[in-house]
Amino acid sequence: MDSIIAEIKKIPPVTRFMCISLVGLTLSTMLSLVSPYNYVYYSKLVMYRFQIWRLWSSFFLSGGGITFIFNLLFLYRNANELETSHYMRKSADLCWQLIFVALSIIVISFPLNPPPVTFLSPFLLSLIYLTSSLAPVGAQANLFGLITFPVKYYPYVILAMDFLLGGPRAAAEAIPGAIVGHIWWWGVWGSELGGSRWEGEGMRGASRGSGGILEEVARAPRWLSRWFNDTARVPGAGPGAGRGANQGGGVHVVPPRRFVNETQEQRGSGGYNWGSGRRLGGS
Repeated sequence: MDSIIAEIKKIPPVTRFMCISLVGLTLSTMLSLVSPYNYVYYSKLVMYRFQIWRLWSSFFLSGGGITFIFNLLFLYRNANELETSHYMRKSADLCWQLIFVALSIIVISFPLNPPPVTFLSPFLLSLIYLTSSLAPVGAQANLFGLITFPVKYYPYVILAMDFLLGGPRAAAEAIPGAIVGHIWWWGVWGSELGGSRWEGEGMRGASRGSGGILEEVARAPRWLSRWFNDTARVPGAGPGAGRGANQGGGVHVVPPRRFVNETQEQRGSGGYNWGSGRRLGGS
């Protein structure tokens, strides 16, 4: 047990929190300890009954079976890649930006997917979009071991698979994640891979290229940086400075989004359609 805990502690804090949230919330519903309706997002319950935990739980609730395994792998792989390279020693900045990412997904998703819903699918897609956009030049992704393509097209392949496996609605429900992911990349990092002005403590100074227009608000407050113990920054370690851990090309394997088509009965009983937001209580 001690060795397991030691390995878990090696995971960067933001990634560790999100993975533990996904495992804890999903297993509690799989074991019928808690009804999934207690975790989904419902604006009226948040605004009028102050059930604010739904703002967190609705992003980390997955279906069971192989869907849960792949959701966990996608979350760990993309979040860990960001936190150990591009956000090295800046976990507070990543946490701060993820808060805005989550709130933006809720706002954009509302017209496409009215509550009650979960937001794991668009949230994962936003992470995938940013990691793909920040990938080194020449990095490749591999689909089922059959097709290799530039990793920058990874989010669009995911959306295409959503459309093929889940229909137009499944793709539509995932699109907010791509929109927010693009805003995240363009607004915080700037439109060029070289570029941001994050240096020293926060996004200051100047390096190759220029940062995005949202880089000032993307800086974590000092109290959050102290809480994460991020006050000791690496000189020049802003977006881009941590890319040394991710240099060169490479192949990223795209696992299957869904092995079998789910039946309507599974959907009605709370099954999660991989690649689309889960809607509970609707037809």
